[in-house]
Amino acid sequence: MENSRNFVLVLTLSLAVLIGWQWAMDHFYPQPDDVPVTAEKVDTPAEAAAVAHTRTGGLQDPAALAQEEADLATALASPERLVIDSPKIAGSINLQGAFLDDVVLKDYAASTDADDDEPVRIFSPRGTPAQQYSQFGFLLNGQKVSDDAVWTATGDRLSPGNPVTLTHDAGNGIGLQLTYSIDDQYMLTVEQTIANRSGDAIVAQPFGLVGRTSDTASEDFFIAHSGPMGVFGDAANYDYDYDDIDDAKKVTPEGAPSWFGFTDIYWLAAMVPQDGTAPDATFRALGGNTYRADMIYDTVRVEKGMKHTTTSRLYAGAKESTVLDSYEDAGLEKFGLAIDWGWFRWFEKPFLWLLKNIFGLVGNFGVAIIILTIIVRGLMFPIAQKQFASMAAMKAIQPKMKKLQERYKDDRVRQQQEMQKLFKEEQVNPLAGCLPLILQIPIFFALYKVLYLAIEMRHQNFLWIEDLSAPDPATILNLFGLLPFTPPSFLAIGVLAVLLGVTMWLTFKLNPSAMDPVQQQVFSIMPWVLMFIMAPFAAGLLLYWVTSNVLTLAQQKYLYSKHPQLKAAAEKEKAEKAAEAAKAKQ
Repeated sequence: MENSRNFVLVLTLSLAVLIGWQWAMDHFYPQPDDVPVTAEKVDTPAEAAAVAHTRTGGLQDPAALAQEEADLATALASPERLVIDSPKIAGSINLQGAFLDDVVLKDYAASTDADDDEPVRIFSPRGTPAQQYSQFGFLLNGQKVSDDAVWTATGDRLSPGNPVTLTHDAGNGIGLQLTYSIDDQYMLTVEQTIANRSGDAIVAQPFGLVGRTSDTASEDFFIAHSGPMGVFGDAANYDYDYDDIDDAKKVTPEGAPSWFGFTDIYWLAAMVPQDGTAPDATFRALGGNTYRADMIYDTVRVEKGMKHTTTSRLYAGAKESTVLDSYEDAGLEKFGLAIDWGWFRWFEKPFLWLLKNIFGLVGNFGVAIIILTIIVRGLMFPIAQKQFASMAAMKAIQPKMKKLQERYKDDRVRQQQEMQKLFKEEQVNPLAGCLPLILQIPIFFALYKVLYLAIEMRHQNFLWIEDLSAPDPATILNLFGLLPFTPPSFLAIGVLAVLLGVTMWLTFKLNPSAMDPVQQQVFSIMPWVLMFIMAPFAAGLLLYWVTSNVLTLAQQKYLYSKHPQLKAAAEKEKAEKAAEAAKAKQ
């Protein structure tokens, strides 16, 4: 059982490091000095306050939430707005400056409150506490068209199959057009046209930008990137977070951009340049916890009487794996990697597909998680059987191994030779017990990551839990929800966290492996330490771990019944070590 014990220890320590990192993710975003901006001048607060971020993001401060509500009511009341209405998103474009700054997602509720039918808002106007917006426009002879300019719309509603053109007379015979169209998912297409009716040639630069505040950002966790990202050259780039942009003031990733912008764990705002172009792609810190991604095309010379059109795209929506993959299949390079799948995505995507299909059959996401865990553990059971059989074989020949170790204790080379000869004669592979463990690591980590990243788990209920993507609300200190208050996160030990501690303690208790006193102490307290560590995690993850622990208990009892000599040998070794420890103590 030495390999099994080491495996559990490694996983436990890795998990402790993982959670410890998450606890340290409350960032202080320092105020960078103002930097010159080519495409836009933005007024920002003088100082940026420290902001606490949650796993799913969004404003947390009550004062900021109240200010956001008031600012939205004022900004969206303006008559100078073009309505956006598609199957997935709704919102509007501000005709003053041609800012796309109002986007809500129809399929996702902002809260689990049944009386609150407000959809998730991902774009808010500039200057609001939750600001995120996009703009497409032009630099004319090096100067940006004024953000105060009011554009004229050819229609009153942008919807699939119903594009709308915004026009603006820039003076001196220069006409500008922005033709917006939208599909039935989350992608907008913008044709930027400049018509030169003046008497001289002009120099123009089309550009696009996405601006936002980091106050609403989700936590940037090592398995779920939050912040600037994109595909540059032929690789997805998750290298920069908001602190990096603050430090550098301006970051330009290497390689031609296929798409880039800002991501949260569930939402994405990304620009896609025209095919065959390589515009300048830059992330900037603007101060006051605000940032911008700039996409600036090369300058073009537009002769008199001529036009020039550039076609760009903007994705503003949810990170649904099937939707992202559909755009990738249509030619948008590595767009599916907007979800930070990591190294094990070849395992993770099939798990997500299976999870969604099980959910479609049973109609409850919690039940789907339990069934998926059972299926995965069932598929891994033959590997566990092989591991136990290998350990049983190793236990059976341990007396012979000890004799060889004693006989050749002064000749390590001969000892290894005789050991290899013994393994061959007994047909035992000493590595056979390790290989199954190595195979299980990517599978179980992939399953863990799917449950962490899957937007499908958001706002799904199970028994007393209203949202499996949030921590268990039924905590001990508020009598599992009976008392009307929420305890501090480090004391919020819920039902699932308690079950996790109990089932892990039973797992260690059932394991008869011999351990020295220090190991015994570590393994005796580890379940309760993990109970506290795992409590702030999403309830869906805890449900997976509890189910997995219960299956481990059942699996261990069954396999020990099939290999009684393994348990007997371990118990004997355990007793011998206890006797040795008692003797040493005397």
